[in-house]
Amino acid sequence: MAAELDGSTALVTGATAGIGRAVALRLAALGASVIVHGRDEQRGAETVKEIAAAGGKARFVAADLSSSEDVLRLAAEAGEVDVLINNAGIYRFASTPDTTAEMFDAQMAVNSRAPMLLVGALAPGMAERGRGVIVNVSTAAATTPVRESGAYGASKAALELLTRVWADEFGAQGVRVNAVAPGPVHTPGTEEMGGETLQAIGRTTVLGRVADPEEIAEAVLFLVSSRASYITGAVLEARGGQLAIG
Repeated sequence: MAAELDGSTALVTGATAGIGRAVALRLAALGASVIVHGRDEQRGAETVKEIAAAGGKARFVAADLSSSEDVLRLAAEAGEVDVLINNAGIYRFASTPDTTAEMFDAQMAVNSRAPMLLVGALAPGMAERGRGVIVNVSTAAATTPVRESGAYGASKAALELLTRVWADEFGAQGVRVNAVAPGPVHTPGTEEMGGETLQAIGRTTVLGRVADPEEIAEAVLFLVSSRASYITGAVLEARGGQLAIG
């Protein structure tokens, strides 16, 4: 039996760890040829090796998403892409007085500008072929104020607005564009916050726990799949539920 994504090519940014890695593994298992993006050559090689060991197809392309030139090079090296997962993101937590221009610009560059440049470079080809799927990985902090994450939340709020703009811009040509907004997730980045801090955030969800990357990957894969064929311009919350006040 043919897998659902046989013959397709998928680019996943930030695919060497956390949510991106989980998404890349699942896309490959469904038959997609995966372009694994990251900055670390060793972790990229390990991800490609794991995909290959499971019978999938993948290659690694390194790029610095804070550089617009490098983003466009990544798009050029990716070539024709049927599925684009804008997963890579950075955060620099600080109060507003402590947020420097450099911190703000870095988060906007990676979290908002890089996805915009990739969509601008790759979505027209999808539109010409009459098919394509784009999923942007946002965050619950894009809509819920979180202390010391103003710049981070703003960069992801911009990504959610762009999601709706792109859905309108490319939808008539058969390209669907959606986003997933996770809550707290076990990743190498969030683990740096400290185990107790992360667990405390998890307890603020209805489910009372932190998510595994694979759980968020399943939400992304749903939006990629034909099961979501009539969904575009949507933000799917995968945040474990929001506690009621009172």
